[in-house]
Amino acid sequence: MKKILVILIWLPLVTMTFAQEKPKEDVKAIPQPEVATTQQSVKINGVTIPLIAKAGTQLLRDENNEPIALFGFTSYTKEGATNRPIIFSYNGGPGSSSFWLHMGVMGPKRILVNDPQSMPAAPYKLVNNDYSLLDIADLVMMDPVGTGLSIPVGKAKFEDFWGVDQDIRSISLFIRQFLIDNNRMNSPKFLLGESYGTFRNAGVMNNLLDQGIALNGVVMVSAVFDLRTLIFPPGDDLSYIVHFPTYAATAWYHNKIANKPTSVDAFLKEVRTFTEKEYQPALFKGDKLTEEEKNGIATKLASYSGLAKEYWIRADLRVQAGEFFQELLRNEGNTVGRLDSRFKGINQDLLSQFADYDPQSSAISPAYIAGFLHYFHNDLKVNKNLTYTTSAGGRQGFKWDWKHTGNLRWGTQAAITTAIDMAEAMSKDPHVKVLILNGIYDIATVFYGVEYTIDHMGLPKHIKDNIIMKYYEAGHMMYTHQPSLEKFKKDVSDFIQVTLTQKSQ
Repeated sequence: MKKILVILIWLPLVTMTFAQEKPKEDVKAIPQPEVATTQQSVKINGVTIPLIAKAGTQLLRDENNEPIALFGFTSYTKEGATNRPIIFSYNGGPGSSSFWLHMGVMGPKRILVNDPQSMPAAPYKLVNNDYSLLDIADLVMMDPVGTGLSIPVGKAKFEDFWGVDQDIRSISLFIRQFLIDNNRMNSPKFLLGESYGTFRNAGVMNNLLDQGIALNGVVMVSAVFDLRTLIFPPGDDLSYIVHFPTYAATAWYHNKIANKPTSVDAFLKEVRTFTEKEYQPALFKGDKLTEEEKNGIATKLASYSGLAKEYWIRADLRVQAGEFFQELLRNEGNTVGRLDSRFKGINQDLLSQFADYDPQSSAISPAYIAGFLHYFHNDLKVNKNLTYTTSAGGRQGFKWDWKHTGNLRWGTQAAITTAIDMAEAMSKDPHVKVLILNGIYDIATVFYGVEYTIDHMGLPKHIKDNIIMKYYEAGHMMYTHQPSLEKFKKDVSDFIQVTLTQKSQ
């Protein structure tokens, strides 16, 4: 009986102790942000610009002032200068860190690559970036949560950041907080995003405006706003239509066009006309298209694309991007690049319907990754115990939530687009300018798809005129191509300077 009483007395005490200690076990310690500060410089047009570089993490807080992430960034500010324009820049994915833009065109150093050939292994060359925008603006390279050094903290989880709206929210929170923390709220402000970063840009520019933060300008590099233009959904012909001019440009580049015109621009003008007036109406007819009509269209598709007429007929006049990569140079044993169709690589399966790798990505990724990590940890002095994640795709459980409230306002998810966000922002702020840079050999985000989207935003002419389109004889990362890199610098510099001039008038 005494033994039983002892047990009964002891158990409540144990239970009470566990109950008191359990909350402590549930509370996550919030790690401290860590930033390395160094002095850097860049020489542009013969002038050396001294820079203060900061690379590391900022503790990101939500709308209730609760810590939700360590947000990774690298910033460059000109020493001694005040209130210069500031550019917030990122890549896409979704799930990519910003090292591509950082080391390709934006930062004080850039990676040399053998465009459009593959690169041998290290050592790689990091050189002064003569074409950086740091002569006219300060720069913040941003890594969305799950990429770079950015991780959730406190009660937050990765999935709180992995989605269209979640991503727009966290990026906007960081920009607002950075502006406040660094006394830059009254500086001229620009966004520069690449690929999915342009899809993000359209949402962020509207989100920031709703918070009272108007942007001076937004630069879209290799843009996409309406995902229907990329994904070849069943029963929807739009992707086939908007991809065709890029197929034609690729065939032109690889000399697959009979009596090849001298000018690719003149050739594409002709292809656009054919696409609008003949190809699109033919696909719209569907099964009502007669055999004679089908043969006639297939003949013209073959003449513009470099693919055989029989191939187009077997494909029912509809060729997906992956099929085009694999088919164009099949007889030569090669496949062409998705991100940049000037690149070509070995076709590993001549019987395969779809390409299984991207020669452009394979050609330059090792140089960019190794070169950036060397620069990040040695020049910028970032703690080598911190792991920089180039892509969130390698993280366990990575899955993107494609729902978007902007679409839901229209009562449907049939078309996932942020073009409506951009249209709303440009309507509410008629002063904001948008510069869109298109690579004509980019089959990842095709230029004709961008043109289609812009033409269907329902903007009045004086607002649509605020959108400027530029074209490059290169691909998705046009800055790997030296002439396009030089043009990129001029186009974006002119855009920023003209935008600021118009603002001051």
